[in-house]
Amino acid sequence: MWNYFGESARTVAEIPNPSRVFRFGLYEFDGTTGELRKDGKARPRLPGQPLEVLLYLLDRSGEVVTREELRQRLWPSDTFVDYDHSLNTAVNKLREALSDSADNPRFIQTIPRRGYRFIASIEVVNDGLANTTPIPEKPAEVPGPGAALEVSSGPADARSAVLSDPEELPPASSRVVRVLFSLIQVMYLSFYVIALANLRQWESWVSQEVPHAKWLFVVVVVTALAGIPVRLYLLSAAAFGYRGLTREFLKLFPVIFPLDELWALAPFLMLDQISTGLALAVTAALLYVPFSQRSLLLMGDGHSRQA
Repeated sequence: MWNYFGESARTVAEIPNPSRVFRFGLYEFDGTTGELRKDGKARPRLPGQPLEVLLYLLDRSGEVVTREELRQRLWPSDTFVDYDHSLNTAVNKLREALSDSADNPRFIQTIPRRGYRFIASIEVVNDGLANTTPIPEKPAEVPGPGAALEVSSGPADARSAVLSDPEELPPASSRVVRVLFSLIQVMYLSFYVIALANLRQWESWVSQEVPHAKWLFVVVVVTALAGIPVRLYLLSAAAFGYRGLTREFLKLFPVIFPLDELWALAPFLMLDQISTGLALAVTAALLYVPFSQRSLLLMGDGHSRQA
């Protein structure tokens, strides 16, 4: 059974794991009941997804568990859910329960663009018999001859190599994030409105300097008219504190990214007023803005989860 958020509603008894008690650091975790204790004192019970993540990491302690393996364990193939966001939330809740940190991990180590690894030594108690399992130091992984091909074999890996990992971004105040994000939307709205308001002026100038300027004219008009409602939606969502803004922006990102990269060339529409060097400098800065929008929202989302 699955709840509204795509979280597993399975009971602990249904999770495939033998009757074992795991001891690591100051913690003791009962794999049968899902109870977590620190220094012998009971801690708040772990909910479904963080519980399953912990069980899976403990079962494979010292090994790298990929995000794809966790996705397959937590969600069936026919489940519609934002896997990345939900998995990040589950791992963050687990780290909070263990008083662990992604920056200075004692238990759960993030392996960038791959997954996670349980790095602490554990003592497993099976039917009253204790078995201490130290975690050996892992040698640095040396990529083989086919590593370069493996890294670039899929679009998801290529995207991860470019985009920031949400786990590596520091949390930021939601209010600061909303203000900065709103200012970016206002900036793009200004680009669109100014370009459309001065259409005849820059069209006559560009037609003298650029061959086939008619196509450039069409692209500017169409993208500006398409961008205005998108920016108004994002601006209003940020202004009213819409909680699903990060999720909706990530869905729109494949569309927004090429739009923003195209409008990074907007300074060149003002070459009759500014120098080419200044236009190049501003364009270079604008090329980064789509990534900064994504990072800002993820940082604000991380702050909300910690709060």
